[in-house]
Amino acid sequence: MLDSALFDRHIRQMRTLLAALSSVALLSFGPVQAQAQAPALAQAPASNPQVAEVERYFNAIRTMQARFVQSNPGGTVVQGTLSVSRPGRMRFEYDPPSQLKIVADGSQVTMWDIANRDFGQWPIGWTAASFLVREPMVLQGGDLTVEKVERTDGMLQLTMSQTRKPNEGKVIVRLGENPMVLRGWSIIDNRGQRVDVALNGLQTGLPLAASLFKFDGPDAGAIRRGAN
Repeated sequence: MLDSALFDRHIRQMRTLLAALSSVALLSFGPVQAQAQAPALAQAPASNPQVAEVERYFNAIRTMQARFVQSNPGGTVVQGTLSVSRPGRMRFEYDPPSQLKIVADGSQVTMWDIANRDFGQWPIGWTAASFLVREPMVLQGGDLTVEKVERTDGMLQLTMSQTRKPNEGKVIVRLGENPMVLRGWSIIDNRGQRVDVALNGLQTGLPLAASLFKFDGPDAGAIRRGAN
């Protein structure tokens, strides 16, 4: 369990990461050195069959649910449950003592935390991990560009950036192979800080209630007053 100081720091970090979200599909990313980009691009031609396989994998998914472990800058680690309904809907629900919840309903993202009197809403394109709910996911000639494809620790790893803003940062998606399954991702924000998310027990094709992807907390005023 986190002590109060560490937990407060985690909440501040989450707010910073969410508030700094960039448009389209990724978190706002930090500067990337040009020397590191050139060889990466050379390793991932647009016709890469592994990239096409990853596209097919995500585009075949309608729903998914998994437990997640999130490692934040500063060393804090939190857990919770991720639910996804493609296109456009997902929910991050953090385990106690956190009361943080993040829900995308297909048009906007709502984040709330009653304990910390926190409430915020953003357009759907400003979602942490919205690459999960893109419909269709296009990694070859779309909004995302795969810069590198590699195998690390028995997993397929894709390093991606925004096509129109390739110097603003990266998301690294990790998948198991044979059969292909999403294992997690890492996102680097605009200050160079990294958030790692690992998934456990991922299931797809589950019947998930539409109500799961609706804001189900008190109104914003009650949250900011610390309502329970």
